[in-house]
Amino acid sequence: MDRPRERSTCQFAGPYDAPLTSREDEWLWGWDPTPAIVAVWAEADGRATVWRRPGGGALIREDLRFRPWVVVASLEDVAHLGPRLVPEAAATRDAITYQELDGPGALRFVLRADDGRALAAAISAGAARRLGQPVRHLRELGAERVLWLPPEEQYLVATGRTYFRDLAFDQLRRTQLDLETTGLDPEVDRIFLVALRGPDGVAETIEAVDDSDLAEADLLNRVIARVRTFDPDVIENHNLHGFDLPFLARRAALLGVALGLGRTGGPGLRDRPAARGSSLGSGERARRRLRYSVPGRELIDTLDAIWRHDFSARDLPGHGLKAVARHVGLARDDRELIPGAQVYDVFRRDPARVRRYAMDDVDEAAGLARLFGGAAFALARMAPRRYERLADAGAATGVIDPLLVRAYLRANAALPAHADGDGTAHSGAALHLFATGVAHRIVKADVASLYPSLMRAYRIGPARDRLGVLLALVDRLVEQRLAAKARARAAPAGSAARATDEALSAAMKLVVNSAYGYLAAGGLTRFADVHAANDVTARGRALLTLLCRELAARGGTLLEADTDGVYFAVPPTWTETDERRAVAEVGGLLPPLVTLEYEGRYAAMLSHEPKNYALAPYEGPLVLRGVAFRSRRAEPFGEDFLRRAIARLLTGDVPGVHAAYLDTFAALRERRLATRAVASLVRLTRSPDEYLAQRGQRRELAYEALIAAGRLDWTVGARVRVYRAQGDRPGLLPEDDRDDDGATPAPDPRDYDVAHYVQQLRTTFAARLATAFTADDFAAVFGDPDQLTLFAPPLAGIRPILTIRAPTL
Repeated sequence: MDRPRERSTCQFAGPYDAPLTSREDEWLWGWDPTPAIVAVWAEADGRATVWRRPGGGALIREDLRFRPWVVVASLEDVAHLGPRLVPEAAATRDAITYQELDGPGALRFVLRADDGRALAAAISAGAARRLGQPVRHLRELGAERVLWLPPEEQYLVATGRTYFRDLAFDQLRRTQLDLETTGLDPEVDRIFLVALRGPDGVAETIEAVDDSDLAEADLLNRVIARVRTFDPDVIENHNLHGFDLPFLARRAALLGVALGLGRTGGPGLRDRPAARGSSLGSGERARRRLRYSVPGRELIDTLDAIWRHDFSARDLPGHGLKAVARHVGLARDDRELIPGAQVYDVFRRDPARVRRYAMDDVDEAAGLARLFGGAAFALARMAPRRYERLADAGAATGVIDPLLVRAYLRANAALPAHADGDGTAHSGAALHLFATGVAHRIVKADVASLYPSLMRAYRIGPARDRLGVLLALVDRLVEQRLAAKARARAAPAGSAARATDEALSAAMKLVVNSAYGYLAAGGLTRFADVHAANDVTARGRALLTLLCRELAARGGTLLEADTDGVYFAVPPTWTETDERRAVAEVGGLLPPLVTLEYEGRYAAMLSHEPKNYALAPYEGPLVLRGVAFRSRRAEPFGEDFLRRAIARLLTGDVPGVHAAYLDTFAALRERRLATRAVASLVRLTRSPDEYLAQRGQRRELAYEALIAAGRLDWTVGARVRVYRAQGDRPGLLPEDDRDDDGATPAPDPRDYDVAHYVQQLRTTFAARLATAFTADDFAAVFGDPDQLTLFAPPLAGIRPILTIRAPTL
């Protein structure tokens, strides 16, 4: 240990008298400067272990004691302790102490004890007497009466420590682990191979010598030994918590193997619910409701980073490892590809091929972690939570709330409890669609972080945030994000310094842009304030109206406007200099701290409906936005057609649009397209019992396909790929949850209903181009090839149109 033990006991500060700037920095970064923490493991009994790796070098371990704590609304549930309950200043051994916090706020007493289990038991016993029923966990008392955090977060909040101070991402010791199994059911299937990639970047495989229980148990023990030899700070993989860890945990339990993947002799894999404010959607949260932890190592699932990225960017072709790795250029040209369902069969014939496949998997997982994981790494420098919990946390309740709690307790200030609003409705943002169809010479002007900027400009914060912490955090984050962006630009391309500052900037942007959402989340966040949120949106609507009027007054043709920016077309005589000048002039009319940015220019735009459009840059690939053009549920053939047709449409090549339509029509009719191209990926939202109970009233293709395939035990949140087969039959394609590499399982049935998909081509996909044509021209371009008419206009003479809708501002 290189720090005195007494420095690590947990006490919140008393009244705070440091300079304002120092206080705001402590609110954002914590106050303990201990560098290079890479893992924290704490127990409810007050024991904590901290591992540090200063400068990325040798590991230092600290074994500490801390006093677990809980914040409660009153002392009613601990009054039965009598003389064992004493003020904090009079603390004695084995006593439970209380400290009253200052100011208004429902949660105003901090209770502490040497053993958190005794503290929880005392509160639960008193609450049980009060309620007349057993209380099994403090969370049952409700957020209005108690604030309880996991032991590691209690430790980090109270000490002001955070992860990774003065440490770069590449200074972590990281290992990637990937299982290859005989199937997807750990009750009956086995692990036959594990790929590991060490901190030195070298991949290897560990394999079972035969199909026996003994061989599989031996494989697991060798994996555990290898992980201990590597001694990583972080274990990573894609879908680690959704597949690898639960499968590994179950097989180890069945085989009687102690799964000691951690750094101590304590528990092996410990499961926990997904983080509060998790970035997982409801279906994913149901499917991946358990997360795993081990002492001394952080378990990072790169799938979380991919979801977080694509939630805002919407630029990925899917979320599977291979699809994303290929999209971002991480996959090698000779990358081994094997459909997931065939891996074990291939291994028995050609084990070397599967070894290459598995080692490619861990190499790509390492690349994705480095490319997309920087935001969570940077968040761990700020928020008092474990790195692995921040990886799957939403920015509002998962990051902002812990920062606010730490700030208030540091200031010895009482906390508000979660509370429902007064019934005031939340007013929405402005959204204007001024024109539909095809326009040329497009400019996008954007108010950078519109709502946070308005919060800063007009000092709009939650009424119950009497310390002004939320606004202070937003101010500090914006300022320091700009500094991080400047440092990143100045650093050499590809350098560790540039990667660190880019990740820090991205993390700060994530939190800043969630500040308004935190404010508006009535009943879900501690400081929610619908009146303040409505003030922000009202000012946002007024500002957007001002922008649109001023841009139009300068010669722009308005197309679409919302909180993401304003798209407008400019006259043919304008140069880029003219475009930038117009945006700068309008930006000069905005209040201080609100900045209008010239975000980009495009050769053409297809405006379909609000927030659904396509952009053709002057150079580079087509940009599609909105579910009309990009949806994970859409059949791939339709999206492929739209991409080809829109690219031609935006250059005025109407015959080319028609050719794309005829080509897709013929490919469907001749069944040249694989079945996967017409199948949609559907997430299951009903359990078998729920669906069967309503099946008589309404039948749905996805569930009918499962039933027809004899699968009656599906899991809510699972994904299935379904299609309409000949004879109006439901069809189901095999889908491997571990991968989404685009490989079509063999054999391909090619039995899809041609008439259905030909009809869908015109009425669903081609219809999304209807705003670009008159009714007669649309009929000519997308008519039935088998029903030609002598009166159709020549395609070469058809021009895309723009229809001005001119909504009132």
